Amino acid sequence: MFLYNLFKGETMDQSSNFPYIHGFSPEEQNRLRTQALFGEYAIYKEINFSKVKKVLEIGCGTGAQTEILLRRFPDLKLTSIDMSDKQLTEAQRLLGNNPRVNFLKMDAQNIQLEEKFDGAFICWMLEHVPSPEKVLASALKSLRQDGVIYITEVMNFSFFLDPYSPNIWKFWMAFNDYQYENAGDPFIGAKLGNLLQKVGFKDIQTRVTTWHFDNRSPEQRKETILFWKELMLSGADQLLKENVISEEVIENSKKEFDNVANDSNAVFYYSFMQAEARA
Repeated sequence: MFLYNLFKGETMDQSSNFPYIHGFSPEEQNRLRTQALFGEYAIYKEINFSKVKKVLEIGCGTGAQTEILLRRFPDLKLTSIDMSDKQLTEAQRLLGNNPRVNFLKMDAQNIQLEEKFDGAFICWMLEHVPSPEKVLASALKSLRQDGVIYITEVMNFSFFLDPYSPNIWKFWMAFNDYQYENAGDPFIGAKLGNLLQKVGFKDIQTRVTTWHFDNRSPEQRKETILFWKELMLSGADQLLKENVISEEVIENSKKEFDNVANDSNAVFYYSFMQAEARA
């Protein structure tokens, strides 16, 4: 899925020169694959690469989304780039024998490829870079005329959980503040239209996708709340280390998540943005 897992004791990959709020531990890499499958239906229901032959995947990470793209579009050939040696190593381990994908270490803000692509794909990546505008401008230069780009990004201001849980809310605010202060943007989704227009894309479309679970879908509601617990609390060690949150808030957040997950009248709400545009 998305959002921001903080690796215990490591906040920057050696290949990048800015803090990266996701981690590179084996546990986190496994979670990214679980996350990708969790959000697959919601993310891909509006993405159509069925008539596209060559796609540039920007920010492939461990290959979690790469695996889904290859499965959903069997004629697709991918060039998948990332700046993290650790993530690329895991992607190669997972999919390196597949002749339809080529993994490359490359800065998404300065893509240097002679080949032009029919499509581009970005998922939960722009919120982690200091200059998303540069990434989109570089993507535009990499596309053929009329090539399509699909982007999925976070809008963390939309998160809502009921019953009201003050410690979860404190944790969530600290989570987003930490990212915003360390070369990221947890609200980037709402800005995609402006960014795409500014760098020169055309035929820009944006759409909001929402997870909203209440008494009408109790099993999905509980599953999603517990998933969110795992996702958010994965950042606990780093936030604690940086003295931006207390141990008390972390422990109380865990209890609140369990209480809400088992509440017969709980409500979960989160929206994210997807954009489609042409070169």
